Amino acid sequence: QVQLVESGGGLVQAGGSLRLSCAASERTFSSYGMGWFRQAPGKEREFVAAISWNGDSTYYEDSVKGRFTISRDNAKNTVYLQMNSLKPEDSAVYYCAAEIGPLAIMGDEYDYWGQGTQVTVSS
Repeated sequence: QVQLVESGGGLVQAGGSLRLSCAASERTFSSYGMGWFRQAPGKEREFVAAISWNGDSTYYEDSVKGRFTISRDNAKNTVYLQMNSLKPEDSAVYYCAAEIGPLAIMGDEYDYWGQGTQVTVSS
């Protein structure tokens, strides 16, 4: 059982930056592909970014390309989401997730989820 704990959310003005972290309890963290998803009130959960087990491959949702960067530090069992040039429409609860397998973009492919961290971007 992998436990994931997100941190780093908060309130930021449009154009600002935040870095989210997701710490995993599992010693075999390096075996898992990792992803970030978000869900705004009244909306479906949507994919944001994913990274392969070794960090060699990444994939982004179109609206965050060039603004967000996903990375991981397997020595620290942690995955990050650097968010720059934030927009009000980026406001949501952000979740990290883990999956055994190659890089995945569908939520159903993920096996473990964190509790989420709130990101609010004011205009």
